[in-house]
Amino acid sequence: MGTAQPIRNREALRDFLEYYRSVEPSARNYALVILGVHTALRISDILPLRWRDLYDHETRRYREHLDLYEKKTGKHSRIALNAHVIRALGQYRAERNDALPDDFVFTKSTCYQAPLCRSQAYRIVRRAAEQTVRDTPVSCHSLRKTFGYYAWKQGTPPALLMDIYNHSSYQITKRYLGIEQDERDSVFLKLDFEKNEFWG
Repeated sequence: MGTAQPIRNREALRDFLEYYRSVEPSARNYALVILGVHTALRISDILPLRWRDLYDHETRRYREHLDLYEKKTGKHSRIALNAHVIRALGQYRAERNDALPDDFVFTKSTCYQAPLCRSQAYRIVRRAAEQTVRDTPVSCHSLRKTFGYYAWKQGTPPALLMDIYNHSSYQITKRYLGIEQDERDSVFLKLDFEKNEFWG
């Protein structure tokens, strides 16, 4: 499962998500992080995206859904694009006012015909994490895991999380998101032999 972890601390997550908007402004990097956290996509599915996948140039509107075939599984995914994603993409696209339908979304500013490579995306995520998260191993895959972790915390049914991640069991999903350890920890942290109600 790798060492990448979801960003569990809410304050650290907020700082992480805001890093490329307020600390080291970069509309591209901000859009990359926001898209990753809000869609649960692997970085291998984010980097090949072209503007036509997210934006309808005829109607001049962002698409309501992103439709793609996942690179790793080959399975079709249809992902709703929420207001946070559309706002971040809108700010980024405003800087790229000449973005054409076939241009890759996440590129160097000097070349729109080739996407960023995985190592460049990793450096973007690590830079923000080093300044905000610090004590959790964070990589591009942490964006995908953070989505699921907070979806679980907000009460998303286990079967739905399994479906989103294409896992064969909820046990796999719990291990993947670090939920299993959270549940174990809560047993130890909640038990209090010193409270009066414990003794009836």
